Amino acid sequence: MNPSTQSISPLRQRMIEDMRMRKLSSQTQSSYIRIVRQFAGFLRRPSDTATAEDLRRYQLHLVDHGISIPLTWFDNGSSRSVIISIC
Repeated sequence: MNPSTQSISPLRQRMIEDMRMRKLSSQTQSSYIRIVRQFAGFLRRPSDTATAEDLRRYQLHLVDHGISIPLTWFDNGSSRSVIISIC
């Protein structure tokens, strides 16, 4: 199956549409999708089930592994929206 015929979840489709409405570049969109995929992998469950505490645990996990992240990703409600709605 090639990317043009590959099925995507309704939730991911919604996130892609939301990012397009915000006029995010395709590179930024790809980065957000990658980040959320990694977050869902950390959770071992769909990202739309994440809680604020899950986000906090993930942030600590990243810091423990030497990965610096912009705090703005985690200090407001919009970051949670981005993270939980991509996957």
